Amino acid sequence: MRNIKHWLGLATVAAVAALGASAPAQADELGDILKRGEFRVAVQTSGPLMSFMDKNGKRTGLAVVLAQRMADDLGVKLVLQDYEWKGLIPALLSGKADMIAADMTPTPQRAAQLLFSVPMFYADTVAVVPKDSPYKSYAELDKAGVTVGALGASTYAEVGKKMLPKATLKEFSGGSAPVGQALSSGRLDAGIMSLSTANQFLADFNNLRVLDGVMVREPLAFAVAPTAVRLKFWLDNWASLKTADNTLPETVKYWYSTEWKKEH
Repeated sequence: MRNIKHWLGLATVAAVAALGASAPAQADELGDILKRGEFRVAVQTSGPLMSFMDKNGKRTGLAVVLAQRMADDLGVKLVLQDYEWKGLIPALLSGKADMIAADMTPTPQRAAQLLFSVPMFYADTVAVVPKDSPYKSYAELDKAGVTVGALGASTYAEVGKKMLPKATLKEFSGGSAPVGQALSSGRLDAGIMSLSTANQFLADFNNLRVLDGVMVREPLAFAVAPTAVRLKFWLDNWASLKTADNTLPETVKYWYSTEWKKEH
């Protein structure tokens, strides 16, 4: 009996050891960032007001400023990686970046691939037209013969497809700037974008106006890899703290509601 118990005990120990050896190691992206001493953040190559090159050749913008503050609070170096909009998610999923800092809406489709923080800020989606356009509200754009532009692979494009199904949607790459340029030059009847972007275009081109009505109000969040659970919770905690001390709302207000271009 003693020998049987002895061998059963050894077998149990061996089985537990085998299970431990075969169990996959838990990913800890936050731990990796701290060990590496670098926070690799994917931002848009050209996406004012979130990410852009200022007049001194330095990258800045709302998303860049927030990413820098996060890196400072972690005590690591911020390493920015520039991508076109369509390249942001692949860069994160491939492990090249630790986080996406952009005005990205956590749609059900994206949330199935990524982990999103709590909303960092919100954005109203509006339609913009030339000043001499006959249209007064975005609902009037929903007709055949109207061409509407939006950033490709964005929620603005999805809003156009859903809310203006009769119009022709043209999708652009390279950030929001090409949409504004096409609109200002008369190559589009309207453009769909955030209100903050629209306000900048109104100042830049001086021949545009915003139509009546908010098409949708979207929460915007930062994204991490699907395995980066601890990093996601750290971002949520960071957003809560910075909201409580009012630094996050004040930063958003600066980029959304002031003439920041004079300083950048």
